[in-house]
Amino acid sequence: MAPGLLYVTMQPHASLSAAQFHDWYNNEHGPLRLQLPFFRNGFRYRDTDGDANSPSPYDSTKPEWLALYDVDDAADLTRPPYTTLREQTVQSEREIQTFNQVTMNRQFYDFVREWTAADYKHLEDLDADAEGTVLVAVCFKIKPGTEAELDRWYNEEHVELLTKVPGWRRTRRFVTASVLNPTPETKEYLSLHEYAPQNGLGGPEFQAAVSTPFAKHIYEDVVVERKRRVYQWFYTFGPAPRDLKSLSTPGYNGLFVSRDEKTRTYAASQTPSLRSAIESYVTTADGVDIQYRLEGSKDPEAPLIVLINSILSDWGIWDEFLDLFFASPQNLKYRVLRYRPRGRADDGGQIPVTLDLLTQDAIALLDALRVRKAAAIIGVSLGGATALNAALKYPSRLNAFISCDTSSTTPPGATEAWAERIALAENDDSAPKDKTGARLVGEKLAEATVRRWFPPDNFDGGVRQARVQKVKEYVRTNNLEGFKRSVVALYDYDLREAMKTATVRGTFVVGSGDGVLPTSMKTMAAEYGAGASLTVIDDAGHLPMTEQPSRFVEVVNDFLRST
Repeated sequence: MAPGLLYVTMQPHASLSAAQFHDWYNNEHGPLRLQLPFFRNGFRYRDTDGDANSPSPYDSTKPEWLALYDVDDAADLTRPPYTTLREQTVQSEREIQTFNQVTMNRQFYDFVREWTAADYKHLEDLDADAEGTVLVAVCFKIKPGTEAELDRWYNEEHVELLTKVPGWRRTRRFVTASVLNPTPETKEYLSLHEYAPQNGLGGPEFQAAVSTPFAKHIYEDVVVERKRRVYQWFYTFGPAPRDLKSLSTPGYNGLFVSRDEKTRTYAASQTPSLRSAIESYVTTADGVDIQYRLEGSKDPEAPLIVLINSILSDWGIWDEFLDLFFASPQNLKYRVLRYRPRGRADDGGQIPVTLDLLTQDAIALLDALRVRKAAAIIGVSLGGATALNAALKYPSRLNAFISCDTSSTTPPGATEAWAERIALAENDDSAPKDKTGARLVGEKLAEATVRRWFPPDNFDGGVRQARVQKVKEYVRTNNLEGFKRSVVALYDYDLREAMKTATVRGTFVVGSGDGVLPTSMKTMAAEYGAGASLTVIDDAGHLPMTEQPSRFVEVVNDFLRST
């Protein structure tokens, strides 16, 4: 295998809105490629050498946009699964429609050589720090038989002089991919030069690098055709769609559903909350799809709060809490990530589900969304244990956590209790099936669960009972096999020893009516090594964020603002 490069220039037509162009590229087209195992990274650049004052914004001879993807082998770009993505039977209707409004040119290259500054950091590791990064792309066609002379210039003089230009970071060379079987006359040689935002391009060191006698010889006696473009970094792709900015564009009314219905994007103008949102998935190392919903601030670097559900529930348990949370102007700076942990569906995973595995899933989501460090992770029940475990096992990945209605260790008799609940669901002859024919949990366990989770006052026939019914429906429609596999994570875990040396700031929350948990969680808070408080929410049981969303918002706000 030879490392390769996919080099794509694009010019959207005047008929295509900027919001649709960016939404499509950032939330559909790019992530689909980054989900393929041989794509190492992906970036978008915007030119800085175009004519901004041109009367026509559509100029296919000098396209405004560039996308770069490093791949394991350029040959991967000539066969499935990459070529499958370009088939109209696979492409979404939006992709087909957008393609028809973009002039696009793809080039495949083989890697030749790389030079880097001593302290060079790869662009995919920079995120916000990448802003302003400059890319100079130079493409040559040369006279047949002069390739060795071009190589000698780069290897013996040109790059050495470029390294003296202030802000130079890296130079890479490529040649038309061998899988395309180019002739000497059709081969192209591409050089990509990266510079820091503050650099010496055009300065004396740069002029010295391009005006030597050797350089003059190359330009006059070797090069047949030369094209040079200057770009600035615009966006870094990940395998998970995350661009809320384009979806928040005033007047944009885009609503997108992928062919497999696994990805949906909602423009802010199309949601009741007027918050743009993305629903999609991340595939774990063992092949399990974890569905997520991202919403909130349009700033791609906005602090992220992660919410983790209890077992047998769904991300809708946070709906009222989030509406109230975002009603505060101070909270509009946050993005919020909700997801469906293993067990909501029969996900086909083969690895036994443990608390550590569930925690790894949370970190995999952060990785796929390119979040170095979450502002906070908030979880309830099994999700609360997951949030606590994330603080213990991955302290560098979160600033704080809130652990709700959970235990630091498997309580006595828990395994037997869960076995009884599994049996109750398995013996429910009236339990429904989903559209694939898979058994769901059903009414019996759903009723028993909400009676256990919610104190009697919730069954008031009014607003509170409506909340109960919403949760009950989540339990009733949970996949039975998924539940049986995921509940094993609660059978045997113990975080007490690790809690003694904890360093991440955290707090604990519990509903006053949640059985023995107010007492046991008081002990948890006392045993947490970094120091933690306990808040007991009155008139609440196992899901205080659902039962008392206003009070839960107060607790979260106080905690977030106490840093």
